[in-house]
Amino acid sequence: MKEHTPARLVRIEVEALLTLAERLDGPMSSYFERAVVWVMECSASRGRVLVTGMGKSGIIAQKIAATLNSTGTPAFFLHAADALHGDLGMLSPGDVLIVLSASGETEELVRLVAALKREGMGQGCAAEDRGEAGNRMISFCCDINSTLGRASDLALDCSVAEEACSMGLAPTASTTVMLALGDALAIAVSQRKGFREEDFADLHPGGKLGKRLARVRQLMHSGDAVPQVALATPMSEVIYEMSRKGLGITTVQEAGRLVGIISDGDLRRLLEREGPDALHKSAGEAMHAAPLTIAPDQFAATALHIMEERKITSLVVMDETGAVLGVLHLHDLWRSN
Repeated sequence: MKEHTPARLVRIEVEALLTLAERLDGPMSSYFERAVVWVMECSASRGRVLVTGMGKSGIIAQKIAATLNSTGTPAFFLHAADALHGDLGMLSPGDVLIVLSASGETEELVRLVAALKREGMGQGCAAEDRGEAGNRMISFCCDINSTLGRASDLALDCSVAEEACSMGLAPTASTTVMLALGDALAIAVSQRKGFREEDFADLHPGGKLGKRLARVRQLMHSGDAVPQVALATPMSEVIYEMSRKGLGITTVQEAGRLVGIISDGDLRRLLEREGPDALHKSAGEAMHAAPLTIAPDQFAATALHIMEERKITSLVVMDETGAVLGVLHLHDLWRSN
């Protein structure tokens, strides 16, 4: 048994992915397009996509189902063994079933397909001819001439020249190809449906990703937390307000409208330039009159880009009338949920 170096193991998987890409550009293009259309039609009719597999392929099936869900296509993972003991009830007329198998002869999957055929399911084309809502079955299979490949309405070729496992036994390159094909299908469907960044944000409210996709209004400091002074406010009170609110700036407002800001940096520069006389200035004399602002419905990622590019730590949030709604601080964007 010849052992592969780590680099060779990775190259085997890379070569398998390049072969898949060539298939998608060539002989498998029309079949993949049909799969995209079927999944789109299923989603449009409020059907679900059920993804199933056993062993390592089952783990990949779970990930594909999760990717479909996160990109706007309702999907479930169906455990093939559990399906044979009652969970087949998850499958309704009009749903699409995606089955993953390296060999195409996995016992539980073959039995599942046989059960579907006995019930008249998994025969989407025949059902359509009868004017009924049928189910379509798509297989991701390394042998499209296997039992599973032949039984499917559509078989997508996931064959590989070799597995990265030096014994050729552990599913490695083959499951990588299945994962990439599932990602390609999910993203192709989402692009065709016009799935937007806003839609993605609505489905990912938690964690760091949720922070990045959150709206500015969800993260900003508002109400009494917004530091605020008037044009005539003396510097001693300006410093107190900035210290009390702890955001590194204060807004300078007139009748609820922003006329300028004073930042920690502005204060330091004023003291360097004016010395003790700086404390005799008013907010209107010390403020920066053309500050950067952001709208409340902008993405947090946009705010972070502005802050990093301009090397600032806070942005004033304003509506279209110029009214101050809040202040967004850099720490609010870094801090994870």
